[in-house]
Amino acid sequence: MKPEAAVNLSWTVNEVAERYPKTREVLARYGLDLCCGGAHPLEFAAQAHGIDARELSRELNACVRP
Repeated sequence: MKPEAAVNLSWTVNEVAERYPKTREVLARYGLDLCCGGAHPLEFAAQAHGIDARELSRELNACVRP
C-alpha cells in the first residue's frame, strides 16, 4: 500500500517549512526561499522555478516520513 503524502502541493512554501522544519534543506536546494516566494503554493513555486512538482513532493515527503 502506498503511504499517504504528508506534504500537499497546495500548501504555501512557508506553511510546509513551518509544519515540517526538516523540509527547509530541500526547499533551499531547489531555490525556494521563505521570503519573497514563501506565500505561494508549492505547485506554483515549483512551476515558476522550472521544478518538477512531483519530484519536489517526493523529496519533501521523504524527509518528513519516519
